Amino acid sequence: MSEHPEVAIYKAQGMGASSGFGAKVALVIVDFVVGFTDPAHFGGGNIGDAIEATVPLLAHARAKGWPIAHTRVVYADDGSDAGVFTLKSPGLLKLTETSELSQIVPELTPAPGELVVRKRGASAFFDTPLQGFLRFHGADTLVITGCTTSGCVRATVLDSMQNDFRTIVAVDCVGDRALAPHEANLFDMGQKYADLMTSQEIMAKA
Repeated sequence: MSEHPEVAIYKAQGMGASSGFGAKVALVIVDFVVGFTDPAHFGGGNIGDAIEATVPLLAHARAKGWPIAHTRVVYADDGSDAGVFTLKSPGLLKLTETSELSQIVPELTPAPGELVVRKRGASAFFDTPLQGFLRFHGADTLVITGCTTSGCVRATVLDSMQNDFRTIVAVDCVGDRALAPHEANLFDMGQKYADLMTSQEIMAKA
């Protein structure tokens, strides 16, 4: 990514520093499910490229023994657990436990021992066992991939930072249905909430 033209404003205000890596890295893969590969449902943009870039990062995480969590948005078949999120985005109610749209893409199929988080909101942390899983495994640094950059990735990044995890967004491994919100949210997260690194940079350092 080229330097944003307004980065000087943030530098002058003391933002944009790095939180770096801690002692134990974990990988969180947000909502890379079938429905987000199809523009007719929830996908489009650069999400497919982000999934492809996540494949070697996931292999690296497994080889290194990192704790790994995947997320899915899952609602009851009858919508009985729906909330305000689904009033804004009613199409989400299609993401039920058995719907093809809610299944993790085959190239990122979870392995034994990897947590699969079922969530009903944007953040992977909200009302889920994710934080307990990460604390149990001693993680203090999260590498986050997934979609969408402006939605569930951003919400997860913000909660990660607020739960005092050092947070790194793998910039080539996150995607959105539109490029403008993708780029704007990466810039904003990088200035305030997370470090931005490519998957190659992450694999070289951790």
